[in-house]
Amino acid sequence: VQLVESGGGSAQPGGSLRLACAASGFTLDYYYIGWFRQAPGKERDFVAAISRSGGNTQYTDSVKGRFFISRDDAKNTVYLQMDSLKPEDTAVYYCAAHETFPSDEVSLFRGSYRYWGQGNQVTVSS
Repeated sequence: VQLVESGGGSAQPGGSLRLACAASGFTLDYYYIGWFRQAPGKERDFVAAISRSGGNTQYTDSVKGRFFISRDDAKNTVYLQMDSLKPEDTAVYYCAAHETFPSDEVSLFRGSYRYWGQGNQVTVSS
């Protein structure tokens, strides 16, 4: 069971990046997925989450209108599209998954998630 993130890197302020989280060894159909980020010296904070159905998405206030989470179960992958990037978005980004039955359940709390990816660095600077 493994989550593998990709798509991080560097961008200028105002630019865009798309992160991908691919599952290996299990299918994401029965999982809600979250993205978290951790800046140096800070705790790992919630960024966005998506339910099994995709019908329930949640975002932290600082990224609303700029970041968009989506899932493609056929590709066993969840995406985080990040637009209008700001220097304060710089962090290591982690995807996480937790098995659930309700199709519209999500969680904003990192303690709710069972599986975690290895993390992917995103740096926003001019």
